[in-house]
Amino acid sequence: MENRYSKNLNCITEEECKKLHGFNVCVVGCGGIGGYVIEMLARIGILNITGIDYDVFETTNLNRQIISHTTNIHEKKALEAKKRVFAINPDVYFIPVCEKLTSDNAIDLLAGNNIIIDACDNISTRLILEEACSKLETPLIHGAISGWYGQVSTVMPYDNTLSKIYTDIKDEDIDTSLGNPSYTPALVASIQVSEAIKVLLDKGDTLHNKLLSIDLLNMNFEIMNL
Repeated sequence: MENRYSKNLNCITEEECKKLHGFNVCVVGCGGIGGYVIEMLARIGILNITGIDYDVFETTNLNRQIISHTTNIHEKKALEAKKRVFAINPDVYFIPVCEKLTSDNAIDLLAGNNIIIDACDNISTRLILEEACSKLETPLIHGAISGWYGQVSTVMPYDNTLSKIYTDIKDEDIDTSLGNPSYTPALVASIQVSEAIKVLLDKGDTLHNKLLSIDLLNMNFEIMNL
């Protein structure tokens, strides 16, 4: 096993490390949460990653989006994610998709992956994502943030977890005044990646049929059954 993966051992076995090399993982959103997710996947040894994001970096992203820096403002997030991954682990085959996920293209863009990670920034795209993952029978790891708060859930095909969470809630109902600091997306991304690794390796307990609610301001973590 390559020395770069030696510190993974004891958390996961050498055989499990090798298994991770063969999985295909798609991250929808390469910004706040997605950038951290992509970083961790590349470092742990997922060698086939697709990053979907049609947006470009702006100066307001510099406070929290790990792939952004002062010299790539206005550059495509997915293309910059590919550069970041190559610098971390050149063995990773990273596919950048600079398109917006829609109900028309979701199946084509997501097909062929072992797991999908939700790093979207709006409800409507998440619901499209959930429906497509059910049709593809592919697990989905949901994550969302707002200010000091975040949530994570592991969604299996046909669970309709996000439809339950966001019942009667539309994008315009979300309070955007709470801001997004650097630490909330990093924490949520870490939990999402750990959930993805557990699902891929069939290891440990997951947040399937559960919602982890995170309140960093008051240091409250609550797992609710769905």
